Amino acid sequence: MESYVTAESLKMKTRKWMEQIAPFNEHAMNIHLDRSALMVVDMQNFFLDPESPTYTCGGPAIIGNIKHLIAAFRQANRPVIYTRHVHHPDGLDAGIMGWWWKGMCLEGSPESEVDPAIAPLPGDKVILKHRYSAFYNTDLETVLRTLKVEDIVMTGIMTNMCCESTTRDAYYRDHRVFFMADATGSVTEEMHLSSLLNLAFGFAWVTDTNTLLTQIS
Repeated sequence: MESYVTAESLKMKTRKWMEQIAPFNEHAMNIHLDRSALMVVDMQNFFLDPESPTYTCGGPAIIGNIKHLIAAFRQANRPVIYTRHVHHPDGLDAGIMGWWWKGMCLEGSPESEVDPAIAPLPGDKVILKHRYSAFYNTDLETVLRTLKVEDIVMTGIMTNMCCESTTRDAYYRDHRVFFMADATGSVTEEMHLSSLLNLAFGFAWVTDTNTLLTQIS
């Protein structure tokens, strides 16, 4: 599958996307760093390997930006929370997803691990989830409440699936979401842009890595 974006074209593409959603991206926010957390959603080998049945071609281009965001949050001593979408090898938790998708990311497999360039450190929280939203039947809500997190910076894949679902659920819980247009990725540009538009309209402030890093510094 030919990617709609590369690391080289990402800045240009992001400017274009931001221009297209601008009329609806009206809820600009300044991050409250001391009440914030960075989420890295499903940046797993299963989705980043071109040979995978669930290859997300927009994923490789965003690894650099996610790496910069992780470094900034670690420097600020703020939590970096990872998610991994996995299923039991026997499919005990698959349900409808067992036949909806061609492949299944099995818990404990090398494919289920986060890309080594941005892998979690031993002390980082890693959410294992079985559905799109990282809030669904996980302890994410408890962790965020305990850490007194109000602002969530959303990165990862897929823009229109797990990232959007998690953002919607965060909004329902009164979190302010900073959705990274250039640190999320999907399988087509149309899907990515549609989610940016939907989220800007009703659920998040869609922004970019440089803008957020400027706020943090």
